[in-house]
Amino acid sequence: LVAELTVGLEDRGVADGPARKPKIVDVAKAAGVSPTTVSHALNHRGQVDPRTREKVIEVARRLGYRPHLGAQRLRTGAVRQIGLISSMPFAIAGGASRLGFFMEVASSAAETALMSGYALVLVPPLETLLSLDGLDIGGAVVVEPQRDDEVTRRLVERGVPVVAIGEQPGPGPRVPYVRLHADYCARLLLEHLRERGARNVVLMAGAQPRGSALAAPRGYDAFTRRAGMAQRVVLVDEAEGEEGARRQMAELLERAPQVDGVCAMVDTFATGVVQAICESGRVVPGDVRIVTRYDGIRARTSEPPLTAVDLHLDATAAAAVELLLQVLSGEDTPASVEVALPVLVPRASSAVVTPLER
Repeated sequence: LVAELTVGLEDRGVADGPARKPKIVDVAKAAGVSPTTVSHALNHRGQVDPRTREKVIEVARRLGYRPHLGAQRLRTGAVRQIGLISSMPFAIAGGASRLGFFMEVASSAAETALMSGYALVLVPPLETLLSLDGLDIGGAVVVEPQRDDEVTRRLVERGVPVVAIGEQPGPGPRVPYVRLHADYCARLLLEHLRERGARNVVLMAGAQPRGSALAAPRGYDAFTRRAGMAQRVVLVDEAEGEEGARRQMAELLERAPQVDGVCAMVDTFATGVVQAICESGRVVPGDVRIVTRYDGIRARTSEPPLTAVDLHLDATAAAAVELLLQVLSGEDTPASVEVALPVLVPRASSAVVTPLER
């Protein structure tokens, strides 16, 4: 089994850009031997004729083949660990959110990994990427990578197989991913606000180019055009977290007091929005209705509780680990997989309030 996994890992390779890197099967074909013989020859294992070994080494050098780091580690039996890594800053992934999104993903991911004989290593938000260099893992699941994501790139450059939860947009290493249906989520939330009577809706999203942050403005543009609404988009730097959202919302309410709905795509931002609305003397939902993307601890414990979306994170995390295990075993893997569509969870923050109830 180890030999099969070793060959599979080396056969996968990781391509960044249009030029495909040579794989172990390419070396085997050019040298006229089996992939197992190539693996043994390059790593000085098994009974390989010296002349065959020299031929394999020469062909590998000529083709520019380099053994995969994940395969080398698996071959030694030293690594049966996969990492779960968030590329989001602490202001987003820490605090109450650490007990929400990340831990909900981790719980299901750990169970799925353990059933396949792997331990799950949780990697907290990183102050420096240098921490990744000493991380002893055979593969990684990166949560919501951004465009040209540095965490993903660093891992790929080390030869660590990677899959993502959420598509990585734009340039950078292309890795298999589990869809989070960001476009659908935005549409679901915005249409809910309109159905509940909001006519001046603000979109608040992260300034960093993650898939969900990029999808939301596209959906918002289509939504406001259909509804004939004015467009108001607020982008908050993730590093500013809840306080950044509170401050920007307070400034917006001074400029546009007619705002009566807010779609905050990050739950950390949503609680900052609630603070700003209350500080302005308005009430939720009587004056302003609020919805957010993730149905986590922040949404459930906010006052009032926030309308949110069930992203099926348990199934999503399990699918991500299963996808990574396919990569590790050398199986052909799809570019993406998906689980059930997200489901809206209505709560008090978007309720319809009569004038007598205000």
